[in-house]
This record gives sequence, C-alpha cells and structure tokens, in this order.
Amino acid sequence: MTHLRKTLVVAGNGMVGHRFVQAAIERGLTETFDVVVVGEEPRPAYDRVALTSFFSVESAAELSLLPEGRYDDPRVRLATSTSVEAVDPSARTVTLSDGEVIAYDALVLATGASPFVPPIDGRDLPGCFVYRTIEDLEAIRDASHTATRGVVIGGGLLGLEAANALVQLGLETHVVEMAPRLMPVQLDTAGGGTLVRHIEKLGVTVHAGSATKAIVGEDRVTGLRLEDEVLDADVVVFSAGIRPRDQLARDAGLDVAERGGVLVDEQCRTSDPHVFAIGECAAPGGKMYGLVAPGYAMAEVVADALLDGPGTFTGADMSTKLKLLGVDVASFGDAFATTEGALELVFADAVAGIYKKLVVSEDGK
Repeated sequence: MTHLRKTLVVAGNGMVGHRFVQAAIERGLTETFDVVVVGEEPRPAYDRVALTSFFSVESAAELSLLPEGRYDDPRVRLATSTSVEAVDPSARTVTLSDGEVIAYDALVLATGASPFVPPIDGRDLPGCFVYRTIEDLEAIRDASHTATRGVVIGGGLLGLEAANALVQLGLETHVVEMAPRLMPVQLDTAGGGTLVRHIEKLGVTVHAGSATKAIVGEDRVTGLRLEDEVLDADVVVFSAGIRPRDQLARDAGLDVAERGGVLVDEQCRTSDPHVFAIGECAAPGGKMYGLVAPGYAMAEVVADALLDGPGTFTGADMSTKLKLLGVDVASFGDAFATTEGALELVFADAVAGIYKKLVVSEDGK
C-alpha cells in the first residue's frame, strides 16, 4: 500500500524559515512531505543577526546559513528571488510571483518583518536607506564612497548596529533617537546615559530626545531637520523599528492581531488549521516577538505540530545582547522593575563607565 505524499510550502527563507526547514528534515517530516521553500531574496538564508560584520568579511557567502545553496534533502526544493503573492485557503493553494500555483497540505508563513520608515518628507530621496538585507548594506556601502557624514534614525539595538556600520565605512556618524535615551526598550535612564558616554567616546554623536521633522535635499539627501537644528548628511539610514509582514495573511482572510502580526495559537496555528505562522510575522497571543530566538522556538513547535506532537509556544527568551563599538550591553528579565514589590540593586561607576542593575522579587529570592 502506497501513501500519497503531501506538500508543505514555506513562505520565507530568512533565519526562522530556514530553522524550520532544518527541523523538518532532522525530525523526518520529509518522509511524508515534499517541501517547497520560497525565498524572495536572491540568495538563500543568511545570518541577519551578524549583518554588521558584512563590511569586515570577504564576501556575503561568509554569512550564509546554506553555503551549498540548496538543502541536502532531495525532497526539499528551494526557490530564491521568488515570493508567495497570494494564498487561497479554501482551495489550499499559493500563487508565486512567477505565476506558478502550488497546492499545499500545510503552509508555514515565515515572511518576517519590514523596516518601519516614518512618514516624513524627503524619506524617498536618494541617499536614504533601510538596514535589513545584504542588498541594503551593499547600497549603503556604495553610497559611502562619495559621502562624509551619515545619520541613523533610531537608537535601538539595530540602530546602534547601523551606526557601527557607518563608522566602519569611515563616515562621521550621528544617531537620532526620539526617546530620551538609547535602547529605550531595554535600558533605564542611567543605563542609557552610560551607553551614550561609551558610544560618544568612539566618535558617534548621539541626539537623544530628538524627533526628525524632515529629510532635506533637492535631488538627493543633504541633511536632516530636527526640531531645533539641521544636521548635514549624505547618507540617512532608517532604523526606527520593524512591522510584521502580515499582508499575505490579511489578503487571505486570516485573523491578525490588533497591532499587526498573524494571530496564532500555542501551536503557532493561524485561524486556518492548515496554515501556520512563525517568527516576526506571527503574533502568538497577540504579541509580536522581534528577536530571532523566539522565532526559532516557534519553528520547532510547528515541526512538532506537523508530527502530531505536544509542543507549545508560551513565550520566549527576550534577553538582549549588544556587542559592538567595543561596548558590552546585556538586558533581560524585568529590567524596569515593573513587577509589584520588585527590589533593585544598582552598581554604577561613572568613571569606569560601568552600570549594573539586578532586579529581584520582594522576598529577595
């Protein structure tokens, strides 16, 4: 008796989509499923977390998570420079950008997130960039050959990595952050202040508590208008957060969270039982996780679900580590002591540039 093989489509070949395919192969899903992986970038999955190192490696290939350019299981087909354009849940088909229509038994959405570009005048001028893909970094590098000063809009984790990249490219670098401190999601006021001092020692000028009003220039970027000054700039990099790429799900009539992201249950299953969502495009319990570790956990949960296993996603490690420009930053747990009765132990040495805070429960345990 022969069993009909099923088809599993994975929309997205970023780090999380790749992790899922690895899990599918390792755990034997390809014994019953043919897997079609659709990636819109021209190259297979690469280490996006290590993007900043792109300027110090010999080629983009060093960042690749799939150096051979294909999966070593013949039952997995990878299509690059291709995207899923439409999902029809009732017919259980996806339509690709090249016109191919594929029928699926299960679909995993791993479309990630896109950079948020604030709706300010001049944001489309030549010289404006986002910081998300290898192609983005190649464009920034090309522009830097004739530039002297760069500005990063956004002082969060990714914004500081973008600033590091501009420093590596030899540009006079400025960071503009609307919040009163750098890394406002992870650090308190004192920690943010310590970080500013470290980063300014390395030649980066920080403008915290400053909102960008407009990008200035006629044919290309010449500056950035803040509330009370204009910064000269030849290169502007937007790093002001990300938004889940959930349009495919919206167009297909799947449920989405109030603040964006595909709504999924503890098995990362969407409102359609044959469709799953993982990584930055997903919103388990209505919450989007903008880090790679929770995405990896979701990938494992879906592989388990497709094998009828009990795995569930109930939250994830949200620790943050930043190691660049010679500065070590780590933040995890209840960094702002919002838990009722939480106690804080603080060690600060402004001269040495050290700030440590430990938050413990009311009973001190």
